[in-house]
Amino acid sequence: MIFASSRLLTSNVESFQTSPACSLVAGREPSQHDRSTATRRGSDSRSGPKAVAERAQANSTVTAVEPSELTSASNLALRQGVSAWYASDFQSPDTFTYHLTPKDIAELEAAANGVEHKETKDITKSDFPLPTFGPKLEALREEVVNGRGFYLIQGLPVVTYSVAKSVLIYWGMGLYWGHAVSQNAKGHLIGHVKDIDLPGGHKDPVNRVYATHGAQPYHCDPADVVGLLCLKQAKSGGLSSWASSVTAHNELLRRRPDLAEVMTQGWFLDRKNEVPPGKDPWFVVPPFNYHEGKLAIFYENGFYQSAERHEQVPKLTQQQHEAISVFDEIASSDKLRLDYVLQPGDIQLLHNHQIVHTRSEYEDFEDPAERRHLLRIWVAPPDGWPLPEAFAERYGSTTIGERGGICVPGYAPRIALEAD
Repeated sequence: MIFASSRLLTSNVESFQTSPACSLVAGREPSQHDRSTATRRGSDSRSGPKAVAERAQANSTVTAVEPSELTSASNLALRQGVSAWYASDFQSPDTFTYHLTPKDIAELEAAANGVEHKETKDITKSDFPLPTFGPKLEALREEVVNGRGFYLIQGLPVVTYSVAKSVLIYWGMGLYWGHAVSQNAKGHLIGHVKDIDLPGGHKDPVNRVYATHGAQPYHCDPADVVGLLCLKQAKSGGLSSWASSVTAHNELLRRRPDLAEVMTQGWFLDRKNEVPPGKDPWFVVPPFNYHEGKLAIFYENGFYQSAERHEQVPKLTQQQHEAISVFDEIASSDKLRLDYVLQPGDIQLLHNHQIVHTRSEYEDFEDPAERRHLLRIWVAPPDGWPLPEAFAERYGSTTIGERGGICVPGYAPRIALEAD
């Protein structure tokens, strides 16, 4: 199901604050054991504090599966609630899109004009007042974190802005979503998703695929929430797709409980040479994590594969290969997958603990100035989920509102105006 444009209005809710660097907390060291040991249908588009609270409660409901259905995976459970959606629940993109109003844009531009003299990374929420639009941004964030797990925003007039102004306004919007965290070893708080002609391109296992034109496999980012603002489209390709990882979990559990059990075990992932102090160049996190009544999924297909380049990391088992294949098949099926062609001024907001997303390969224009270009922000919201300690290996800590991102020796948070 491919969507290209839509409209919807949303209301208000709570508040939050802005962004330091990611903090490093000692997490458990990954063991070197073998990898093998290592729904509800129907959408609910209501908004407002009461409706969000009801959805959050529904999202935490667990339906136990009979042991006879699960054999050795009797500790697993199906998840119910608004986060367990299917593509057919959305007959129109209107149910998950907010279209910016002239008043919203005027507030954004007025706030940006008031802080142009400041370094962008030092701008705080109090520096960037959005009297009526700020509560809307917070309500969108709450729907993403405690609701269906995603939202689209349309209508930011980036074609009339310089890159610098787009970055500034996007940063200001992010201040209403959470603490921005570093996205790479260069300390980027606003990332540039763009092909920068890296040697080896997407085929080099060390390279981060977002900096190439290659297809990105299904994955979650190492932050609670990810936002993508489109500045320029590709000449062709670059289709964004996403699915409920909660529903994919349920479908895998129904079809192959043996593989679902494998997904609860520790899996090795590559750090791609972005190694925090005192850590190994790999880490271990289970794909399926049950914690305090929630299912948090951490799935990075490409990082499982590239971890095998390290001698100390065991090879993926046959069951793990099969689990990846079946999980990807489920997530990419017409039954689960939503497709969207991001256009200039569109923002895609995703909750990484309940959404997996992907991007198709694309072809760029020959003119470097016309290349596909997205701005990315990773944020730790103040209303984030409790996470198990295993996430500290990738997130630096599990402290709500502070965790996530990539920190390495010599790391210094910064906001660049171009990919580097």
